[in-house]
Order: sequence, then C-alpha cells, then structure tokens
Amino acid sequence: MTQQKKSVNFGFRGWMLLVYQFIAYIAMTAYTNYPLNILADMYGGAQKISMIFTGCTIVGVIIQLVLSSYIGRMKSTKAFGAILGAAALLLGVAVMMISPANPLLWQVCYGLEIVSVTVYATFAIGILIGQWFPRRKGTVMGIATLAFPVGNALIGPFAARVFADGQPNVVSGFLPFIIVAFIGWLIGLVFVKDYPEQCGAYRDNDKSLTPEIAKAMMEQEIENKKTTVWKLGHTFGCADFWLGTIPLGFLLMFSVGAMTQTSAIIEASGMPLPFSAIMLLVCIFGCIGSYVLGLLDTRLGTKQSVSIATVIMITAGVLGAIPNGASALAALLCLSLFMGAASNYMVSIAAQYWRREDFPSVFGVVNPIANIIQSIGPMIIARLLFSPMGYQGVFIVCGVVGVVSLIMILSFSPARVKAADDKYREAAGKALDDALVGRK
Repeated sequence: MTQQKKSVNFGFRGWMLLVYQFIAYIAMTAYTNYPLNILADMYGGAQKISMIFTGCTIVGVIIQLVLSSYIGRMKSTKAFGAILGAAALLLGVAVMMISPANPLLWQVCYGLEIVSVTVYATFAIGILIGQWFPRRKGTVMGIATLAFPVGNALIGPFAARVFADGQPNVVSGFLPFIIVAFIGWLIGLVFVKDYPEQCGAYRDNDKSLTPEIAKAMMEQEIENKKTTVWKLGHTFGCADFWLGTIPLGFLLMFSVGAMTQTSAIIEASGMPLPFSAIMLLVCIFGCIGSYVLGLLDTRLGTKQSVSIATVIMITAGVLGAIPNGASALAALLCLSLFMGAASNYMVSIAAQYWRREDFPSVFGVVNPIANIIQSIGPMIIARLLFSPMGYQGVFIVCGVVGVVSLIMILSFSPARVKAADDKYREAAGKALDDALVGRK
C-alpha cells in the first residue's frame, strides 16, 4: 500500500505537468486522427489526407532531428513548447473553421497542424517529463498516455456532433477539444517550468534532497547539457539505439495505424458487438495497458516492459489470424493494451539508459525515429486491409513484426550503452563514473 501511494504522488506541480502532457496528447489525437478518420471525404478524400498525414509527420521528424543537436543549448524548452502550443491552437482553429468549399487551404492548415501539434505534444513536453521525472517517467507517462485510448473513445461523440443536424458541422465537433486544448496550454504556461527546482518542486517529487543540493544538481545538469557527448552522429552510430528504438516504432505503427482504420476492421471481421461498444472496450483496455505497462516500466525497467508489450503484439497477430469475429475483437483489444504504452517508451528509454544531461539529445532522436516508423502505419494498415488477405493480413503482419521487435529489444544491452558512453566521455576529456551501472 505504501509503495502504491508513493508511485502516484507527484506533487502539485508534477501533476500539473502530467495534466499538461495528457491534454496535449488529446489535442494531438483529435487534430491529426479525427480528420483522417471522419473528415477525409469532405476535404479531398482518404488517400490524399493520409498522404498529407504521412508527409507532414516526416517533416515533423526532420524538424526534431535538427533540433536534437541544439536542444542542450536551448535557453528554455518550456518557452519553446509554449510557442509551439500557441501555433497548434491557432492552426486547430483554422482546421475547425475552414469550409469544405476550400479544401486546399484546409489541407495546408491540417498539414501544418500535424507538424506543430506533434512536435509540441511528443517532443517539447516529453523533454520536460524526462527532466522532471528521470526515475519515475514510466509511471508518469503511463498515466499521461491514457489520453490515447480516451481520445479514441471520443471519436464517436465527435462524429455524432459533426453530423448531428444532417449537414456537417465541423466547428461543433471540434469546439470542446479546442477549449480543453487551450486550458491545457494555459496550465503549462502558468504552472510548469523547465526544471522542478525552478518553482520550488523536486525531481521525481523526491523531498529527501535539500533545496540547495537540488539546485546545485540542476545547475550542473544545465551546464553539462551544453557539452553532451551524445551528438546526432554518436547516437546514430550506436547499434543499441536502433535495437531499442525500432521496436518502439513498430509498436506505434500497428496500434496507432489500426486505430485509424477501426471502422473498416470491425466491419470486415464481423466482430460480435456494435461499434460504440467495441470502442468503449478499446478505451478500457487501452487505459489498463497504458497504466500497467507504465508501472512495469518503472519497477522492472524499460527493456522488460517493452518486451512484454511485444509479446502482446505477437498475441494480437496470432488471434487476428483466426478467421473469427470474436478472435478479431480479442486481437484488437491486445493492440489497445499497448496503444498508449507505446508512447510511454520513447521518453522512458532515453531517460532510463542515458544520463539526465544527455536525455534531451537522445530523446530528440528516439522520438522522431519512432514517429517516422509510426507515420507509415495508416498507409500499411490500409493496404493490408484492402488486399486479398483482408483484415487477417493486418494481424498476421503485426504478429511477424512483433517477433522481430521482441528479438531486437531482447538484444538491446544497457551495458553496451554504458561502454559507448565511457568511450565518448573519455574522448571528450570528461570524467568516467558509474552513473549508468546497473540500469536494467
């Protein structure tokens, strides 16, 4: 009981950061997924909108890769995120206000919104999470990423509002989301700083540190970030970076990709429940999976938690290969279990196996690489779904990729990351220590 209480005690400011991240994820889901799922036919067709989704996600990836080389010298990640959030809000208003009679302008704004809201929600705020919660990031992100199953559950009410009066009303559907997104942005602006020590809070809400020690640690970390040894070339040259990151992208590819085609998968497989009931189950299982896998991330280590997620991915593939509606439903619920957790891991892996001073630079590469793999998910899922294999092909390929992912993450070695860190630090004239010893 004591341990559980400790695991969810983040402090007031910590909770505000968590709410900030949660709402940003809701906004990202609403303004990237909902148009692709519900509005595509109104603004140019599913094929064109899915191409915009993929292309602009890749643009966002390139921006993050460029920023990863400068993030250590950035004066304020919080201010950078606030600017991105403001841009995402303005573009979100444009997406909801532009009439279907002007599809080209809408497509431009939708593409820019994908870039801004993705970098805002997954990159800028993700760095803050890692700086506030270096040891408890799994638990924090396990709660924050409940936003993804919740967001997917709200797609039904969104569609109902859009088409409530017979004539499409996009403004009505998006209005609750833009209000919530604005409130989340204000919470981040008022209550969150780059580091907890800057507002009287504590990293990991660990009050055993005196304010003087905590401030000294923060100042040393800020200085060390400027000379991080994990530059882009070193990160790309680390085999374990790829062994750890690619499975995260694959988890996202199939969970997020499937969620953009839920209606078609449900219809093709003949699942034994109505759409609204299935999406409610997807939400429930997604929330359970996100929280439990997040706790396992904190308690067992990121590698072990990712391994469990890939086993669930393989299970989804086996169940979905069976030509039966009930089995297809079970497979979809397996995808739901790791849907939110898949987004936990990008913060977790960089914080777990690299130093705090190196976290922003490494996360700045993990996040875009995983997201570029994710970005092709909707197209791959759609192609498989409408191929001769049908919906079963989606799950069969998911299972095969799950096996590859499991092999890769089991091959990932924290000890080799530590050895690479020693090599780069020695070459840079930095002291060697045991900071990365025992990371599991």
